[in-house]
Formats: sequence, C-alpha cells, structure tokens
Amino acid sequence: QVQLVESGGGLVQVGGSLRLSCAASGTIFKINAMGWYRQAPGKQRELVAGITTSGRSNYADSVKGRFTISRDNANSTVYLQMNSLKPEDTAVYYCAAGFNIYSIRYWGQGTQVTVSS
Repeated sequence: QVQLVESGGGLVQVGGSLRLSCAASGTIFKINAMGWYRQAPGKQRELVAGITTSGRSNYADSVKGRFTISRDNANSTVYLQMNSLKPEDTAVYYCAAGFNIYSIRYWGQGTQVTVSS
C-alpha cells in the first residue's frame, strides 16, 4: 500500500506562485511515476505534470513554461512549483502515483488551489 499526502494548496493572487508537495509512504518501491492531476468544478480531471523515478517529466500544454515538477533524491516526495498562476488554474489538485503517470494506482486526498482574479 502507498499513501500520498499533499500540502501547499491555498489562495493566491493571479500571477502569483505556489508550491505543492506530495509525500509518499508505504511500499513506494512499487511506484515508477508520480505526478499531479487537477479537477475543476464541472470539468474533467486532467493530468498536470508527471515525473518518473529516472527524472523524466511531462506536462500538460496548458502549464508548460509555468509549472515545474521535481522530486527528492529518494523519489518519495514530489513537488509542483506553480508560477504565473491564472484563474483557470483553480482546481483541486491530486497527487498521483503508479506504474506510469497514465496508469494511476494511488491517489492523494486533494488540495484546493484557488487563484483570484
């Protein structure tokens, strides 16, 4: 079993920055990729960014150039640095982990990010 705990969400002004953190515990050796999804009210859940244990990352087109995903040396914590935030970034952000970022097995509880306009 793997547990994922997010932190760092909150209210931020447009153009501001936030850093989300996700700490993984348990049988983390089963995890090959970790990342972040988000879901806004009335919209489909979408992949924001992912990173593999080898350090390869990918991003949604909507956040490229603004968001940066990173990990610690033990691959137990991932971060999402969010810069130049826009109102459309407002969503619940979920940490995710699995065999790859498209095959998610574990989910965090979610953290709210609200960008005021």
